[in-house]
Amino acid sequence: MIKKNIKTEKATDENIVCGRNPIIELISSDRTVDKIFVRRGQREGSILKILAMAKDYRITVVEADKAKLDAMSGGANHQGVVALATDFVYCDVEDIIDVAQARNEKPFILIIDGITDPHNLGALIRTAHAVGVHGIILPKRNACGLTTTVYKAAAGSCEHIKIARVVNIAETISYIKQKNIWVYGADGKAENNIYKTDFTGASALVLGDEGRGVSRLVRDRCDALVKIPMREDANSLNVSVAGGVLMYEILRQRG
Repeated sequence: MIKKNIKTEKATDENIVCGRNPIIELISSDRTVDKIFVRRGQREGSILKILAMAKDYRITVVEADKAKLDAMSGGANHQGVVALATDFVYCDVEDIIDVAQARNEKPFILIIDGITDPHNLGALIRTAHAVGVHGIILPKRNACGLTTTVYKAAAGSCEHIKIARVVNIAETISYIKQKNIWVYGADGKAENNIYKTDFTGASALVLGDEGRGVSRLVRDRCDALVKIPMREDANSLNVSVAGGVLMYEILRQRG
């Protein structure tokens, strides 16, 4: 049943999902969707699929005007639909390793060290899902979490990949290394060319913020630092682009 929207909903950023494809993936996931807000009068294309899914899952649908949806989405491109869901459930690092074991594969982990741009983080999550990364590790502090913008940029991939949040990335790397996982840090000044580096074993890739790169403490814990070869007159790549190049090279080598 579609209800008229009367009062303002209060939610944290991680409770709100916007965009048609992300909401379709959300409804199909294990998370509970409390309400779906649809722009008043919008009944076309994939909105019809969302409404049908909401009916099947008995999710309340609320009509709202564009200003309401704009406010809920924080300015993200909501495409006329916003969902209010339960909190995203982060996993433990051990759960990520268990996924690899369950698939009978060598672990492939992405570690994020201080990336603050939500569009970059969302793009990295989307690529990680595409290449078969078993899980992503995020820091709890001084970095972007799974915000509305991240979720939209990831196009629903957040629901298909394990994501952990840890207090200390450097200590987590030490723990991962005890599991015989080789840790590679991305560094534009590194001597090791990614195309001459062996990624066929159990691997974890560390990506740092575009401005400062991987932090010194984290860099010191890595087993090796690697770089993407570029022209001498090129400065650097966007971190989501660089991460994509690195992840696909690891995928290529692993077959």
